[in-house]
Amino acid sequence: MHPPTTETGISVELTREELRVLDSWMRCRKTERVIAVRADIILRLSRGATISAVAEGLDISTPTVRRWRARFLAQRIDGLADKPRSGTPRRISDSQVQAVVTKTLESAPKGATHWSTRDMARELGMSQSSISRIWRALGLKPHIAETLQLSNDPDLVEKVRDIVGLYMNPPDNAMLLCVDEKTQIQALNRTQPVLPMRPGQAERRTHEYERHGTTTLFAALDTATGNVIGKCHKRHRSVEFIKFLDTIEASVPKTLDVHMVLDNYSTHKSEAVKNWLALRPRYHLHFTPTHASWINQVETWFGILTRRQIKRGSHTSVKQLECAIKAFVDRTNKDPKPFNWTKSADILASILRFSTRTLGAIPD
Repeated sequence: MHPPTTETGISVELTREELRVLDSWMRCRKTERVIAVRADIILRLSRGATISAVAEGLDISTPTVRRWRARFLAQRIDGLADKPRSGTPRRISDSQVQAVVTKTLESAPKGATHWSTRDMARELGMSQSSISRIWRALGLKPHIAETLQLSNDPDLVEKVRDIVGLYMNPPDNAMLLCVDEKTQIQALNRTQPVLPMRPGQAERRTHEYERHGTTTLFAALDTATGNVIGKCHKRHRSVEFIKFLDTIEASVPKTLDVHMVLDNYSTHKSEAVKNWLALRPRYHLHFTPTHASWINQVETWFGILTRRQIKRGSHTSVKQLECAIKAFVDRTNKDPKPFNWTKSADILASILRFSTRTLGAIPD
């Protein structure tokens, strides 16, 4: 116990537990300043300081010290917390929230495909801001629609397990490559100069552009290292794919087997490709299910390439575009980072649940 303060004859004595709690509030950086000050008031009083000395030391008024001393003596530690404030009474009832949710999910306004905040507010007699708050709180976004395509591949289960198995447990003495083509990449040049970004204003560009031809990027992502083998060609026939296979052959050490994950595009299954593979038994092909490009990791890298280089690029020729793509490949390989695939083959359960919900929502 600590000696009492004697200014008014009212003791401020602390138990060991109270001392520990108040001291921790003082030391913790995350404690709110007002709580730390109240703890400091009680600690100083418990050491024998007078009310006026505490007020002067903390640069606060003596009535403030007296108030928190009285609160502590009456309620102990709990008395140092702020009392709950009443606040503004709630104006939106649970039934109104339910009505908004039901109408948003199960109906559409006349003459439109989805609700807007104004339409919904007018329909239910509520304010537009209330509709916005409810939608934000529940994650409802009627103005956004995403695309999907369920795989109808009869060998879906086997193919998913095969490819996910490769990702989770790569084969020994082998290189695992995710291979695909990004076709019809356009060399576009804006018809007006781009206005650069400046404080408070985003970069601005005209929506009009000139076309200067297209190219196709063949890419193979090494899942172990994140390195990319990339090559641009004018077209994407079997001839170009075999040329890209030759590039892979020259890049992979002869002592390693090569496992390739790729889609069912006819170019990958032509007789010429089969003949090329027949002469090189170290190559093993693993085809993704139809409409399941998400399982091919190189598609993720294609998305990064599009966002970081192609989408906002401006190119006056195919050659310039191909140089920009090559520069991005070189940048990737200078500091490669493999994607971390963590979803095991139980992804099939997720696909089943999603398919069941989706197909169940389709009317007969």
